Amino acid sequence: MTMFPKIDMREVTRLTRAGKLAEAVRQLQGREPARDETPEARPSRWTRLIGSAAPGEAKGDARSVRAKWAFSHLTQTVVPPAFAGGATLRRTPAPPTPEGARFENRTFAQSSGSRTYKVYVPGGHVDQPLPVVVMLHGCTQDPDDFAAGTRMNEVAEEQKFLVAYPRQPQSANLQKCWNWFDAGQQRREGGEPSAIAGIAREVVAEFGADPARVYVAGLSAGGAAAAVLAATWPDVFAAVGVHSGLACGAARDMPSAFAAMGGGAVVARHGGPLVPTIVFHGDADRTVNAVNADQVIAQNLPEAGLRRTTTHGQTPSGMRFTRTTYGDASGVSTLEQWALHGAGHAWSGGSVEGSYTDPRGPDASREMARFFLSHRRG
Repeated sequence: MTMFPKIDMREVTRLTRAGKLAEAVRQLQGREPARDETPEARPSRWTRLIGSAAPGEAKGDARSVRAKWAFSHLTQTVVPPAFAGGATLRRTPAPPTPEGARFENRTFAQSSGSRTYKVYVPGGHVDQPLPVVVMLHGCTQDPDDFAAGTRMNEVAEEQKFLVAYPRQPQSANLQKCWNWFDAGQQRREGGEPSAIAGIAREVVAEFGADPARVYVAGLSAGGAAAAVLAATWPDVFAAVGVHSGLACGAARDMPSAFAAMGGGAVVARHGGPLVPTIVFHGDADRTVNAVNADQVIAQNLPEAGLRRTTTHGQTPSGMRFTRTTYGDASGVSTLEQWALHGAGHAWSGGSVEGSYTDPRGPDASREMARFFLSHRRG
C-alpha cells in the first residue's frame, strides 16, 4: 500500500498567504516542523491516502491511488496531483483504430532535445489539407490514456482532422506534468512551448495539413500549458481549449502555483494577439479552483467589442451547465466558457477507458472541435 505524508492544506494556504513560504514548503514535504513551531501547528507524520474520488472525479480500480499531493523523491520537489490528471496505477492501452486510420509514434528533435508524440490520421485521408488538434495530457497520463479518455480520435475520424499527442517524459517531470508553473517554461523559445509548437509544425509539414487551422487543448497541467501556448505561439495556434487549467502567468514558481490552484491568481491581459479560447471547468473541482476558468477568460477578453450571451442546460445524464459566449456582431464566438455544475477535476463527457473523465458532462471534445473549426488563423 502506498504511503504519503499527510498534508494540512488549510495550514499550507495560511502560511503561503502570510508569506511564510519556507514553512509552507516544509509542511508540503511532510518534514518535521521547525523547532520554533508550536505543537499545535505540527502535522501528523504519515497517513494512507487511498480513498474515494471527489464528486465528478473518476474512480480507478481497487489499486488506484488518489494522492492529494504526489512527491518527487528524486528531486525532493512537491508536485500537486493535478498539475493534473491524477494518479492511476493501471496502464491504458491505445484506443482501437478504425480500418484505414493510423495512430503512430513519432519523435520530434530540436537543439534543446527530442520528444516523442503520437499522431492520429483519420481514414480516407488523401492529400487534402486537414486541420490539426494538439492534445496535452495531464499529470501521470500519456498519449494513449488521454486519447482513450477524451475520445478525440473518434471525433477526428468523424470530422476529418489530425490529432497530435505530445508526451511529457518523466525526465522532464517525475509525475509527467507539463511545467506550466515554471517561469522558464512560459517563454517562446527554448522550453516546452517551443517543443509543442515544433511538433504541431512538424505534423503540418509531414501530412500537408492546413497551417491556418492548428489548435491546442489540454487537461489541468495540459490545459495550463495550452494557455501558455496561446500567449507564446499565437502565430501557430488558431484557437485554444483549456479544461480544468489555469491562465498563463498564474504562477511563476511552486509556492505561487499552490496559491493559484487553491484560489486563483489575478493575471494580466497578455499584450500579444488574442487567440480564440474555449474553457471547461467543474465548479466542484477540489484540485484547481474554478475561479481559474474566469481568469483564463479575463486574460483573453478584449476591453470592448464582444457581445456576451449566457445559456443554461442539462445533459441527459443530469449534469447541469452554464455556457457563456463572447461573440462579435456576426455571431462568431471568440471566447466560450462552460461551467459544469457539480463536476470535479475530470474531462467532461469523456470515456471511463481513460483516467480522470466524467461521462455525465457535456462532450468537451466535440464542443472544442466545433469551436476550433469555426476559427482559422489570419
